Amino acid sequence: MLIGEVARRSGVSSRMLRHYDSLGLVRPTGRTVGGYREYSEADIRRIFHVEGLRSLGMSLRQVARALADPAFTPATLVGDLVRRTEDRLRREQELLDRLRAIDASEPAGWDGVLHVVELLHGLDSPSPSRRQQAALTPIEDVPLLARAVLSEANPNVAGALRWALARAGADGVAGVAAGMSSADAAVRRRAVLAIAELPGDEATAVLAGALDDPDGDVRRHAALAAGRRGTTEAVPVLVAMVAAGTNDVEAAEVLGTLALDPGQGQRILDALAGELAAGAAVRIRVAQALAELPGTLAHPLLRQLGEDEDRAVALIASALADALGGRPGP
Repeated sequence: MLIGEVARRSGVSSRMLRHYDSLGLVRPTGRTVGGYREYSEADIRRIFHVEGLRSLGMSLRQVARALADPAFTPATLVGDLVRRTEDRLRREQELLDRLRAIDASEPAGWDGVLHVVELLHGLDSPSPSRRQQAALTPIEDVPLLARAVLSEANPNVAGALRWALARAGADGVAGVAAGMSSADAAVRRRAVLAIAELPGDEATAVLAGALDDPDGDVRRHAALAAGRRGTTEAVPVLVAMVAAGTNDVEAAEVLGTLALDPGQGQRILDALAGELAAGAAVRIRVAQALAELPGTLAHPLLRQLGEDEDRAVALIASALADALGGRPGP
């Protein structure tokens, strides 16, 4: 088969076929009387082998080595190609994210583009101090701030970013709330911490939605923030925090505030009482939480705990009941 027919059937240009010949990669088996290249079926199969390996990102030198060495094993080379491809995709994803950030900022001219690029360089710097410095400069680009908040792992830089985002008020909720749908629990934790510092009903609704998050830290942060906003749906999580001893003092304080609502006081009391079947350490924490409830609501239950079989529980509950007995009601 002559070179023109091979090019037509294989999709490889005549010029590339001549290049393969010059490299010794695919040499035609024969020549016609007129000196034209003539390819056999075996030659054509080799052409397809070359093109297949090139499609994996292999260089012509790597392809030649693979086809020339019968003992060649592809594992190492393919592994290297995988790593190089992953690196390239990561760089391209970073570029795409940067372009999207610039596009979202809607710059009016090249000065605006360059300003966003400079800000991105600061926020994406490998140096935490530089990222923190960038966060503390006036930033009006809320989507860019939200992106930085969701990706920042350094606690000091994250705090500065949340502070910067809080200055945007309720406008910052939408961008950060997108992080609550991430499969990465760390991203959801960053999102809920940022939303906790933002005002408005939209932020409160997002916090309420996070109360059943599969990640315990997300649930706890959401419960504390939502409870402080008067969200009574946070009560079960807050009670569980008291029982588990995780941020139990903060949780008890929030429960005490929620219990100021007469309709919630008895509900919270009953929920705490439901934890008393657990061990002595849990009963002590429950007693301390009961003391945060308003007026004398918890007084009878504390008196009951004052006769607990565990001496430490009994002493603490009795002391709290005495103190509570002298406290005026709401």
